[in-house]
Amino acid sequence: MSRVLAVFAMLWIATVAAAQDLSGLARVDAEKSSLTNTWRDRVDLTLSLSQGVPWRVFQLDDPRRLVLDFREIDWQGFDADALGQVESIGQVRHGQFRPGWSRMVLDLDSPLVVETAGMTLDESSGQALLQLSLMPSTEEDYASKSGAPRDPRWDLPEPADVGEAREERPDWAPIVVVLDPGHGGIDPGAERDGAQEKDLMLSFAREVRDSLRRTGSFEVILTRDEDVFVSLERRVSIAHEAGADVFISLHADALQKGHASGATVYTLSKEASDAASEILAERHDRSDILAGVDLSGADDRVADVLLDLARQETQPRTDILARALVNTIREASGSLNKKPLRRAGFSVLKAADIPSVLIEVGFLSSDVDMERLQDPIWRAIMAGAIRDGLLTWRAEDKILRGLSRQ
Repeated sequence: MSRVLAVFAMLWIATVAAAQDLSGLARVDAEKSSLTNTWRDRVDLTLSLSQGVPWRVFQLDDPRRLVLDFREIDWQGFDADALGQVESIGQVRHGQFRPGWSRMVLDLDSPLVVETAGMTLDESSGQALLQLSLMPSTEEDYASKSGAPRDPRWDLPEPADVGEAREERPDWAPIVVVLDPGHGGIDPGAERDGAQEKDLMLSFAREVRDSLRRTGSFEVILTRDEDVFVSLERRVSIAHEAGADVFISLHADALQKGHASGATVYTLSKEASDAASEILAERHDRSDILAGVDLSGADDRVADVLLDLARQETQPRTDILARALVNTIREASGSLNKKPLRRAGFSVLKAADIPSVLIEVGFLSSDVDMERLQDPIWRAIMAGAIRDGLLTWRAEDKILRGLSRQ
């Protein structure tokens, strides 16, 4: 990603100064809001708000998107389709970005750059009018003006420092497991017949958590315990902050092409092992880009070397974990993909010092998996299989780590 136009930051700062004393949630007045085409293929976006709020705007590339962030807005009753449709704008999404913050994302079918942007406040009513004008641009110009701004008042914390070794716990101490229900908030994940991946995985993560806690052998932390957006970077940071021994990301994706069913356990690979893995990895990485965080250029060469050194110890432990999970899922339910153990470049697996796996519990694109994921009995069996896999790994990992210290 390249730099962001300085004018974006200036506009945002000016609006924050004007609205910083306001409180309560703003609402969108759909009747006074619009998305229209005007002269010279210009696109105008108008949002009428019940009050002024701090906001910012920026554009992202690959794929092209316009992003509007707000101090939290109450979207209840607002339908983005009511804004109107224009040829150069694709889907418009909105929702909670993370606690206290909201986001609107416009998919751009052609390169459009922000020409003007500003918010005006009505002194008598306190109502606000946010107006943006977008103009057609070249691919090169669009790319040069794209990128996610960095500001501690808006953005996620810097990635946790993983350079220092964590204190080793005694054998009797519970294993710290971070469960990561995929997607959330503005990012629903896969959808089918009214079911959304984000909801199914949150419910399933809670069931796995309860199953693990009942053993007394695990301390369990969820990266999200409600319907909120959590970036991929933040999910990994939560694992580091918790001093996690294991990180498990839970998903139930859908393939647009081909057919897949059954559970699949993924470990990290710099390159996807097959075409299906590559497609899924691309989708999950895009969730990170939607949140304004691009991990592709985050590490310099020195950091890469340090991370690779850390992975030399972690990767074998991760492979053992993945195999244990595949075996216990096979024994408990038989609900396995024909190729249940795979490698992919999912960003949530990039914690160098924590054994991390991503489990595609099933595929919403599969009729069989769709039925299973909505069956509480099957989910309980699957949760138990994950529990048993972790218990098996825990015992084997203790033996192997003891040998490595000799």
